[in-house]
Amino acid sequence: MVGDVWAALGLSLTCIWALSLISPAWFQTPTFSFGVFTYCSWSQGDSWNQSCRIFRSLADIPDIAWKVSAAMLLGGWILLAFNSIVLLSCALFPKWLSSRKGSGPAPGLAAAATATAVGLLVFPISLATPFAKEACGASSMYRSGHCQLGWGYVTTILNAVLASLLSIIGWPGTTKVQGRTILISSDTERILLVPETNK
Repeated sequence: MVGDVWAALGLSLTCIWALSLISPAWFQTPTFSFGVFTYCSWSQGDSWNQSCRIFRSLADIPDIAWKVSAAMLLGGWILLAFNSIVLLSCALFPKWLSSRKGSGPAPGLAAAATATAVGLLVFPISLATPFAKEACGASSMYRSGHCQLGWGYVTTILNAVLASLLSIIGWPGTTKVQGRTILISSDTERILLVPETNK
């Protein structure tokens, strides 16, 4: 049961994070918006007819800070996706993976959150590029000019916060209390106290 909840949280976080990364809604004006990997333009008052482009490689991205941010954000998402696969495996094959030692998914979530936080802090430096100045007017590092902050950037911030919180909460499992092993049984929804045997 607990593993299923962790798997659902991990998969939903991965999907929302991917949507945020491919979104062009990080910084917006009435006729233009851009994100880490995409940008769109449209006529004034006709936002339903948009022309969007994708940065297909790092060479297409206009600035070194933007490239570093894109690499960090994509790296954080890859770590989160790998962690979600591990969580899903634990939920689908609990008996097979029950002998697995370690601290669970927390290190992967912490690394994903850290990489994303660095990417989020570096990305606004790219507001000083000619690309951003053309779109946002008088923009500079950490100043968006005429652009407004969009939902894509905010959603990525929330994803990083959620990944941080999940890594702090940690992975539920077996606990030892005063010489007794406490097992959480998902089959019976009860806590079983097993006395430790000395050999």
